[in-house]
Amino acid sequence: MPGNYRPPKTAVTPQQLYRLIHAIYVMLDDGDRRVLREFNLTLSQYRVLRRLDREKGQRLTTLSRRLLFAKSTITRIIDQLESEGLVQRTLDAEDRRAWRVVLTPAGEELLTRAREAHERAVQERLNGAFDSEEGREQFSALLRTLHDYLVEDLRARKSNHRTG
Repeated sequence: MPGNYRPPKTAVTPQQLYRLIHAIYVMLDDGDRRVLREFNLTLSQYRVLRRLDREKGQRLTTLSRRLLFAKSTITRIIDQLESEGLVQRTLDAEDRRAWRVVLTPAGEELLTRAREAHERAVQERLNGAFDSEEGREQFSALLRTLHDYLVEDLRARKSNHRTG
């Protein structure tokens, strides 16, 4: 066969794309869990700590909505983090009936160390996947297109669910 032979392309189905994306997610998730295990954190706990750091305290309902966790799940996660001294509940100055969750100094310190380790691990796992910066940019653009489409689809479905 000549060196420039390419087998005919076959159409990729949405199901094949979904399975591939899911397989990648599972591998990334496993890598994240391995890194965070060193800090005695679950991926859900890490996501909560990162959200609190970014926003300097939030209500439980806001955390639940932004992280797509059930209210009972976010309460359980906050209870765990609070028992470890990583977060604390404080009265909300704007609404004294509500509670805000904030990082403690111990939570900030742990988050800093966990974030640094996580960022190093992500860099190690993804750096070798692309031959060039251009390849990484192209892949990023495709992922952003998919992300934006799925966000809009989710919003439309929520809107239709409320009105329909």
